[in-house]
Amino acid sequence: MAKLIKIHQKNPQQRLVKQVVDRLNSGAVIAYPTDSGYALGTALGNKSGLERIRQIRHLSKRHDFTLMMRDLSHIGEYAKLDNNAFRLLKKILPGAYTFILEGARDVPKRLLHDKKKTIGVRVSHHGVVQALLEELDEPLMSVSLIIAGLEFYDIDDVRKAVEKQVDVIIDDGYCPPEPTTVIDLSGDKIKIIRYGAGDTSLLE
Repeated sequence: MAKLIKIHQKNPQQRLVKQVVDRLNSGAVIAYPTDSGYALGTALGNKSGLERIRQIRHLSKRHDFTLMMRDLSHIGEYAKLDNNAFRLLKKILPGAYTFILEGARDVPKRLLHDKKKTIGVRVSHHGVVQALLEELDEPLMSVSLIIAGLEFYDIDDVRKAVEKQVDVIIDDGYCPPEPTTVIDLSGDKIKIIRYGAGDTSLLE
């Protein structure tokens, strides 16, 4: 059964943030709030955590996992980015967007799309996410919490769906369920894969 930890979005309690990060470093899978609904996350090197998330979401190996990053400083370690793409990311992040980018050469294969060798990248402005990533000091492997036939408006919805499948659930009150806008920058042109919470007029 998952441990429920209540963390304030605007003033995250450092003691509780550290508790969650200690669990992540010990192999935990967490359900946590973002600026576009709940997500599932695990530490970057946690292969079994990755498989557990795949099972919860019924994902194929072709599904892009997202690296949730505190800011853009790590991005060159994990993805290839030309100057135009970097300028675009700098202009509109943090926010409710997921960018699909070509993976960097040294990125572990488990993080990449099986065929396209791409990776998703997010920088959220959510206070809990920022606090977790600052303490963790590396990106979090993540996917949105989307399960067919279910909607996640509050913590009770999340608990009913996944409390037996994850180790920690973070509660910060109401978390709007609209998913991110997904933008593919891995080809020659900008391609919007999914319209969501992020404002696409900023791409112009």
